[in-house]
Formats: sequence, structure tokens, C-alpha cells
Amino acid sequence: MDNRTFRHSILLVEGIHVTPQSTYVVFSLLLLVYIFIMVSNIALVILISTEKNLHHPMHFLFCNLPLNDILGTTVILPRLLQDILKEGSERYITYVDCVVQAYFVHIFVAACHHVLMIGLTVRLSHCRSKIENPFCDNASLFKLSCEEGVVVNNVYGILYTVVLFSFSILSVFITYGKIANVCITSKNKALNSKAIKTCSTHLAVYLIMLVSGSTFIFLHRFPLYAESRKLASILFHIVPPGLNPLVYGLQTKEIRQKFVKFWCRVKGKS
Repeated sequence: MDNRTFRHSILLVEGIHVTPQSTYVVFSLLLLVYIFIMVSNIALVILISTEKNLHHPMHFLFCNLPLNDILGTTVILPRLLQDILKEGSERYITYVDCVVQAYFVHIFVAACHHVLMIGLTVRLSHCRSKIENPFCDNASLFKLSCEEGVVVNNVYGILYTVVLFSFSILSVFITYGKIANVCITSKNKALNSKAIKTCSTHLAVYLIMLVSGSTFIFLHRFPLYAESRKLASILFHIVPPGLNPLVYGLQTKEIRQKFVKFWCRVKGKS
């Protein structure tokens, strides 16, 4: 890093553009979404960890998912809520805090490769001081740099994005192909109905993640669609964490039964 980097150790976060009339409406909606995500995911973690009958590998996998959702949402929403109530010229963040936030944002997605990408970006000096996003991520940090020799960053970023999306789509296609084959050959209507119900909701969550994730990644290269990119990036971090407890939690028979018993027990005490 050179002197230009240290001159811009305080960054301005562009955030989302909301009119003064809609500020409190947007703030209230995002706050309610954040509360729902935290309560539903924490409740799922507590339920799985306290019920001995749910101490199975599959349920521990379900327990890992809400923990990841809690982390990914908490990294984004509290600061976003704070920035919404501030003037656009007062949304400051230090460069170090921005790098830390970007690190945890990408931990939410896929740890090791994104950490390497951030490492490649941090090594660059930066001459700009504006984060063109509601939060810090690798692409926003990369845009701070004015260096020309960034071929490694561009090649790695493009290759990794292509490999990530290709592998994700291929694995889902193969998995659902096998499920569809079982459903076609099976004559068990109850099993087929359960499979269709579970897979359809899972596929809906996956498509939301895929569309919003690919949108905000690719639109980083098109400043004209900055607001659409910001909306997609926020949806990527709030919609799946809000739906996952319903899709993977309440649709699992054992968890649903335990949750109903727990809820009835709590209401009975009150």
C-alpha cells in the first residue's frame, strides 16, 4: 500500500437511495425482516440443540444452516439499518472495518476462495474513498483501486465466478434429475407428494439465491444499473435466511412436531 491508501483510510458508503418520506418505512420493513430472521433461525438452533431426539447428522446439518444465515444477515443488516437513518454524506466506515465486513460477507457465501480474492484485492493501493454498495464486499474494495496491473484479480474473479455457478447449477441439475427419476419409477404417491413439496420450496429458495447472487455480481460492471444491483445484493442476504427455517425446518416432520410441542408448552406456561 502507498500513501494514497492511507489518505483514504476513511471510506464513504454509498448505501441505498431512499426518499425522506420512505426512510422510516424502509427502515421498519428491514428491521422486521431482521427480527424475523434472527428469531426463527435462533429458535431452530435452540430446538435442535436441546432436543436429544434431533441429535442426528441430518439435523446437525440443518443447525449449521441457520448459524450461517445468522452470521450473513448480522454482518449486513444492522449497519444498513443504521446508514438508512443517516444522511448520505455521513455514512463513513474505516478501511479496516470495510475489509473485515467484506471478509464475513464472503464467509457467508463460500469461505476459502473468496478470502483469497479479498487478499488479492487488499494488496492493491486505493485512490478512491467511496464504496459503491450498501455494504463492503470484494468488488467494492476492488473498485477503490486505480492500479492498472490487476490482471490476476480479474482473471481469478472471472474464472472463479464461472466455476462456482457452473458447479452449483450442475450439482442441482444432477440431484433433481435423480429425485425426478425416483419419483417417476416409484408408485408411492405419498412419498412422491412429499418429495415434490420439499423440492419445490428448496428449488424456489435456490433460484432466488442464484438470480439475486448472479445479478449483483455481474451488474458490478454496469454502473447504470447500480440501484438494481444494490437491491439484488440485499435480497441475497435477507430472503434465503428468512425462508430457510421454513423450508428446511418446519417442512421436516421431526422438527415440525418438536416445534409444535415446544410452542404449546410455552403457551401453556404463559
